[in-house]
Amino acid sequence: MPHSDLTFDGVLAAAEIVGRELPATPLQAHPLLDRALGRPVLVKHENVLPTGAFKVRGGVHLAARLSDAERTHGLVTCSTGNHAQSVAYGARLAGVRATIVMPESAPATKRDAVRALDADVVLVGASLGEAAEHARALAAETGASFICPTDERIVLGHATAYLELFGQAPDLGTLFVPIGSGTGAAGACLVRDALAPGCRVVGVQSEAAPAGWRSWRAGTIETAPATTRAAGLATTTGYPRTQEILRDRLDDFVLVDDDAIDAAARLLATCAHTLAEGAGAASLAGAAAAAAAGVDAAGTGPIAVVCTGANASADEIARLAGSVAAA
Repeated sequence: MPHSDLTFDGVLAAAEIVGRELPATPLQAHPLLDRALGRPVLVKHENVLPTGAFKVRGGVHLAARLSDAERTHGLVTCSTGNHAQSVAYGARLAGVRATIVMPESAPATKRDAVRALDADVVLVGASLGEAAEHARALAAETGASFICPTDERIVLGHATAYLELFGQAPDLGTLFVPIGSGTGAAGACLVRDALAPGCRVVGVQSEAAPAGWRSWRAGTIETAPATTRAAGLATTTGYPRTQEILRDRLDDFVLVDDDAIDAAARLLATCAHTLAEGAGAASLAGAAAAAAAGVDAAGTGPIAVVCTGANASADEIARLAGSVAAA
């Protein structure tokens, strides 16, 4: 699929496919959350999708766009969890074999979820970068097709979340989006440019995994260690395909620490009735940081955050339970 397909028309075509398999997710206001932030905030609840995360949209779109070779020889990809479930879900839809290479640090709950979708799991390396290297080698060895986490079909599938969001709230002033590989933020920018050009899109990443942020600031692909507790943000490099879009279209990119992400997860649990994994709480952490700093993030309209995933690890749930009890 050529890079030129990363267009708004491509998002519209993807939405027809994704909409046949997945329901639209709610964009919800939560008064207690408004009070906690000191301003109105809307939450896009992607956590209610079948795999508990927005990335299943990419898997559904991928399944409908597989080549004959991909259907014959199967798929290989790498992931810390939610992309893994997405490809496994899509492969099962299409009736093809999928092998997912995950770093040894990937949460057990996410490994089990991938296996439950009938995909094979291979654990390799201490980081996503090491897992990716092995996945590419495995694909070359077996004849399977390597599915990059930023494959155009994946990006367009992810962008359908933002097509829904801007349809639900066309007057948004600022949208905060978590960034790991950057597919969600890139999709948000593609849709924003077409439907809501006055809305600011702000990326949020853990300061303990700043490769995407460094790449965006430098204008070149940079690497950095990923020591964050938030598995969905634990990327060690910028991704060329998404960085090309983000470099020109993302309005701002902020870093938050892991404690702030945990605090945002607590807010979602106590004020929005929502269990979120670290990556799923990151955009709220960015919005909370802007509010605490007195930044007028709302501009001319309300702000929105995206709860991108609910697949919290046992450690995340334990930290959440401890913080709630302490309160």
